[in-house]
Amino acid sequence: MISSVVRASLLRRGVGIRAQSTWTQVKMGPPDTILGITEAFKRDTDPRKMNLGVGAYRTDAGSPFVLDSVTQAENQLLHEKLDKEYLPITGLPQFTRAAAQLAYGSSSPVLDRLAITQSISGTGALRIGGAFVQRFCEGTPTVYVPGPSWGNHKAVFGDCGLTVKPYRYYDAKTRGLDLEGMLEDLSNLPRGQIVLLHACAHNPTGVDPTPDQWARIQSVVEENGHVAFFDMAYQGFATGDTDRDAHALRTFVEAGRAPVVLAQSFAKNMGLYGERVGTFSVVGASRDERARLESQLKILVRPMYSNPPVHGARIAARVLTDPELRSLWLSEVKLMADRIIGMRVALRSRLEKLGSSVAWNHITDQIGMFCFTGLTAAQVDRLAQEFHIYLTRDGRVSMAGITSANVDYLADSIHAVTQ
Repeated sequence: MISSVVRASLLRRGVGIRAQSTWTQVKMGPPDTILGITEAFKRDTDPRKMNLGVGAYRTDAGSPFVLDSVTQAENQLLHEKLDKEYLPITGLPQFTRAAAQLAYGSSSPVLDRLAITQSISGTGALRIGGAFVQRFCEGTPTVYVPGPSWGNHKAVFGDCGLTVKPYRYYDAKTRGLDLEGMLEDLSNLPRGQIVLLHACAHNPTGVDPTPDQWARIQSVVEENGHVAFFDMAYQGFATGDTDRDAHALRTFVEAGRAPVVLAQSFAKNMGLYGERVGTFSVVGASRDERARLESQLKILVRPMYSNPPVHGARIAARVLTDPELRSLWLSEVKLMADRIIGMRVALRSRLEKLGSSVAWNHITDQIGMFCFTGLTAAQVDRLAQEFHIYLTRDGRVSMAGITSANVDYLADSIHAVTQ
């Protein structure tokens, strides 16, 4: 403590006394993993450097891709000089209606009993969904996520006051799906838990169940009274076919017995990363239930962010509802998916030509934005230190960062650290 005499002397000399901050007890948080990779990449001056950590699509020239369908839709909207008034709490109706049709199918019988709200992209949809199940599921359910899962799942649901635990999903030995382990875990859970399912293009592994496997998963979820919570961030981006990528969701909905909720994002499949466009929806049992569910979604959203942004939703709505723009968009979605698939083939082919002792079939067996390579943390560190290639230490590679110009260098580097 400073004595009153010293304090007075300091004040006479014009020396200010800094009061202890209210926030002194706040500790420095850990850095974001992906941000750390990006920062290391930026500091690297080697011309061969590669950033394979960020989950955003890049062209074969390594550049961000603004879809032509999106550009045309945006130009139309700008020409119309629309207002900037607040949207309703649940968002732009033209967008949520079109988004629901894309996810569930345009002729799905559940559309007239579907409660849906626009969200702040997929993360916002998960946050609304977490708050919804925390408030309305009986008892104190736990959210079970695949092991491994997108890193933000645990944080989002944890901030909703939910406990998050893993179920078996990825088999490190086969670098594929541990279906029997998954089914055993889901069967042994207490009844009525929340089961998080990646609808397609599983992040981070790229391992998706087959249609027959999805049918078995649906049966186990139904038999044990669990809630199926789908996270669909990559519809169309996995196979290039939006209907095919919605198969898992529609399998559950068509069976009609397990409760289904959905977090949906348009960041990847429309390239609307910064526009934050998504939805959260709940399949109701009737139109009356839909009305009650929507009333509660409004109550949840209102204190979170009041109502969602309008611009991105207008773009997505225009693309989805204008026949010409929709056709163009679907072709662009397939173009993106096909480029990713092509890079998988090229990477595997090069590794095999190098005579690698490692089996690399999982590169093409997996699907979507990411490949779970099986590289160890030590091998990942060597890639960064010796070859200027940056990825997460679990060995996850963002396939979008690979181009025809650098795929051979990547394969040669992976070969060097796996010999």
